[in-house]
Amino acid sequence: MADSEILTSGRGVAYVRTTEERFGGLGDYPYEPRYVEVDGLRMAYVVAEPDRPGEDTNTFLLLHGEPTWGYLYRKMIPSLVVAGYRVVVPDLIGFGRSDKPIERAPYTYANHVEWMRQFLAATATERGGGPLHLFGQDWGGLIGLRVAAENPDLIDRLILANTGLPEGQSPGAGFEFWLQFSQDVEFLDCGRLVDNATATELSEAAQEAYRAPFPEELYMAGARHFPMLVPISPDDPAVPANRAAWNVLEQWTKPVLTLWAPDDPVLGNGQAAFTERIPGAAGQPHAQFRPASHFIQEDQGPALAEAIVAWLG
Repeated sequence: MADSEILTSGRGVAYVRTTEERFGGLGDYPYEPRYVEVDGLRMAYVVAEPDRPGEDTNTFLLLHGEPTWGYLYRKMIPSLVVAGYRVVVPDLIGFGRSDKPIERAPYTYANHVEWMRQFLAATATERGGGPLHLFGQDWGGLIGLRVAAENPDLIDRLILANTGLPEGQSPGAGFEFWLQFSQDVEFLDCGRLVDNATATELSEAAQEAYRAPFPEELYMAGARHFPMLVPISPDDPAVPANRAAWNVLEQWTKPVLTLWAPDDPVLGNGQAAFTERIPGAAGQPHAQFRPASHFIQEDQGPALAEAIVAWLG
């Protein structure tokens, strides 16, 4: 398939599919991709699990944000698996190996939540069927928290890192700069973007891995549009659903852990919103990490996994 071939889903959505050749040479992310269909689109994910998973093996769902994909979690997966957990890492629609609608219209907050719900339903047997430990960062948190609040039986623990759940207010000047930049820049170089949003320098190989899903602009409608979907004004269509989610979370007594990079210029001040508003966060060993910036998984991946394993153990 040529990189530029445009396909059409059964629901009439035009999309492109990044060829597997673009993902060659990912020695530090050796997991074979798997696929399920959500809303007529192919959604990619990987599964990593202990050598002998049992019926009672707990499962982590690791959700990435913008403009990354499952590769972001390569530094955390090994430690979680060695500790005895199964790990499931999907690529959001529009990212990674998942299909990418070429128009912006399909990329709504509500659609991303629904696509994730469909993904979890489609993979329930494969991941053991029980409740999940959800780790969400950036849009992984915005989507994951909605999924958790709307389907509370699916999630038994929440781990949150540098994310938010806005109810019509801006996260601040750092986000507003990113929002404007993402719409104005001629070429959205995702490798450089991730490098600029880390405290440590990304290797050229890692930068290329973040560029891999996007051979050309045609593939980037989701990456371009995601910043526009953050509900930062009171009349945003996602505000009522986010407020409803907060109503659930403010009664949420299941364990919640926050692991934060306070030096993140976009969401560094967002930790308190979760530790103060969610009852399940009370008394938990919340932590902050330095050096680390927005993509804390790149800067402190092994330390994050260690903190999670210690918390659960």
